[in-house]
Amino acid sequence: MSMPKAPRLVLASASPRRLDLLRQIGIVPDAVDPADLDETPLPRELPPQHALRLAGEKAACVAARHPDSWILAADTVVACGRRILPKAEQDGEARKCLALLSGRRHRVYGGVVLLVPDAEGGHRRLERLVRTDVTFKALSDPETRDYLASGEWRGKAGGYAIQGRAAALIRWIGGSYSNVVGLPLHEVAGLLHGSGFPPS
Repeated sequence: MSMPKAPRLVLASASPRRLDLLRQIGIVPDAVDPADLDETPLPRELPPQHALRLAGEKAACVAARHPDSWILAADTVVACGRRILPKAEQDGEARKCLALLSGRRHRVYGGVVLLVPDAEGGHRRLERLVRTDVTFKALSDPETRDYLASGEWRGKAGGYAIQGRAAALIRWIGGSYSNVVGLPLHEVAGLLHGSGFPPS
């Protein structure tokens, strides 16, 4: 008599931070399979809509390659008002982000989508949208220069990494810290548990 197959969890992300965060709560995906998508916001798309849309598109893209697996996807959006800040790749881009964030409160939206395999060979979708409020101190020119020189902003939404040197620049945070790092762990654990993964 063959044993039933254990469920597989696939993380649809190339972010090492998200993988580390999952491991922090004892969840180790069976596979990491990033989705290669155009992450440009749609016209008039608001930050929370953008975060959930991208998470859903990442999950759907990867689910096609893993039809019998749980698929976990997420997207993190840093927003000043309705403005979606980029994942900074150039020094000038990061400098503009820091200038916008300096002395202000902004929002970080985390869109999370979990696709759960069903009996018909498809997936049912579970999702969460998490908002964290973050306030930067007013940055001096030397503080901005020093942070840019660190290079840790590269590839980070909003041009900063709260888990790194930017922690010294943040006066206040309201909500999920792990959401700002890249994955709201409380909500992810709840989605997985509620979906029956791993089965009891």
